[in-house]
Amino acid sequence: MYRTSFFKKTLLAVMAVFLYSCDKDFNAIGEGLVGDDHFGLEAVKYDVLAYNQEVTPIQSSNIAPNNALGIFDNPLFGTTTANFVTQLGLATYSPTIGESPVIDSVRIQIPYYSHITATDANGNNTYELDSIYGDKNGKIKLSIYESGIQMRTSYFSGGSQLPQYYYTDQNTEFNSKKIGALLNDSANRLENEEFFFSAKEYKDSITTDGNKTLLRVKPEMRLHLKKQFFQDKILKAVASKLSTEDLFQEYFRGLYFNVEKSGSSPSNMALMNFSEGKITIYYKAKTASTEDTDSTMEDKTIVLNLKGINATTSSTANFLQDTRSSEYQNAITSANKTDGDDKLYLKGGEGSLAVVKLFNPTDVMGYDDNGQVVNKPNNVPDELDEIRHNVTTKNWKVNEANLVFYIDADKMKGTEEPNRVYLYDLTNNAVLVDYSTDALSTYGGLITLDSDKRGKSYKIRITGHIRNLIKDATAKNVDLGLVVSQSSAVLAFNALKNKNELISVAPRTSVMSPLGTVLFGGKKGGAPDSDQEKKRLRLEVYYTKPN
Repeated sequence: MYRTSFFKKTLLAVMAVFLYSCDKDFNAIGEGLVGDDHFGLEAVKYDVLAYNQEVTPIQSSNIAPNNALGIFDNPLFGTTTANFVTQLGLATYSPTIGESPVIDSVRIQIPYYSHITATDANGNNTYELDSIYGDKNGKIKLSIYESGIQMRTSYFSGGSQLPQYYYTDQNTEFNSKKIGALLNDSANRLENEEFFFSAKEYKDSITTDGNKTLLRVKPEMRLHLKKQFFQDKILKAVASKLSTEDLFQEYFRGLYFNVEKSGSSPSNMALMNFSEGKITIYYKAKTASTEDTDSTMEDKTIVLNLKGINATTSSTANFLQDTRSSEYQNAITSANKTDGDDKLYLKGGEGSLAVVKLFNPTDVMGYDDNGQVVNKPNNVPDELDEIRHNVTTKNWKVNEANLVFYIDADKMKGTEEPNRVYLYDLTNNAVLVDYSTDALSTYGGLITLDSDKRGKSYKIRITGHIRNLIKDATAKNVDLGLVVSQSSAVLAFNALKNKNELISVAPRTSVMSPLGTVLFGGKKGGAPDSDQEKKRLRLEVYYTKPN
């Protein structure tokens, strides 16, 4: 108890010192941009230019643990089909297989994301699956094959070693090079032709020292695989092929998961924890000391992980094939980069993002460092220069700055909404200062719900970013990027297969998400009482001004 209390107090003290240090440093440099209680708080809204940007085929290798599998029919965006490939690794290399091995069964197990909703008097749990998209009772045709492509993490070009990426559009290549017959060939159609993501709890009986124990297992994909394949591939393998991870992955190049529609049934998609998946070979074998009779055969197992022991040499990839709706396709391929778009279409995977420009340089008059008006064409004040002028000469203080992205509820009706969006420095492909120093989670990006429990808006706090622009006249007013986000903890970027003049990478957290949303852009033109005008994107800056 004492140690826990001491840890909590210490943690709070460290956080307080950190935040105090940040504010202290900022005040010393920015001359007191943080307001005091005796000033009046006033909000000023500034126009924002924002438009759609397509995300073309993008790196989808090694985005585990969250990988998609299935078919998601989105009434607004279209259909996304997610196939998957993974290398395998032996849990123990150079295994002692035994003599005359005979397989009893082979089972693959891959956990779903789930949570318990109820537990009865006997300890039986009722689960609900998380990260399921589409019809909850949907079915898919699932086919698992041996992969014919050895996935590598690097390659040599011109004498240099470069990272090897795999991309969202490579399904045709992997599908054409799959090897042999179907591996999940059970007579039970629920394991292949009519597969569905079940929320049932498994009960396994474990025998230890002659005593049986009931083991409850949370929902997972649990399929039987072709025994003869693993008899030949593993139990009859040349010993050297099973001796190291590199040799094994060259010998057995992994599994390829392919999905299709299951007849006329509705389909769905799940994000799965493939990195914790495993294949268990249950078999019997004789040891050197046993006699040649069936009664002396020993029960044994060999485990293959859907992830090698050495993570740097194991690879996975998601292949995301989109059949886009005409509305969505037109929106992301005909962006208005001059006036901005009235609607912003964000979608994960091989989808789209929004480019956000603050203080767009169409405004062309401002102030110099001495507070004097600089004569520029058109005599239109530059808003950023004007803010700097007000802070420097009028002692205005910036308390808070936000971007509020309102959801187009009419377009999103009946469509699943992403729980979070993520704003980043698109020019430099980096996090914003508000994100990196946000110790108390005030950065935002989480969905705000309306009274009907539908999404209303996403609010993102960029106070630090605006303060930096104000205090440093040489700071570059970078473009910002807005994407849907699967996880706030994932900050890496994935490379586009083909770079364009605007983007060469996109946040990995967006590649991981199958969802999309439609937001109001910053474009003017709607009637004063229209949703477009009332909800259009603007930068909100809250000042305290001297009386």
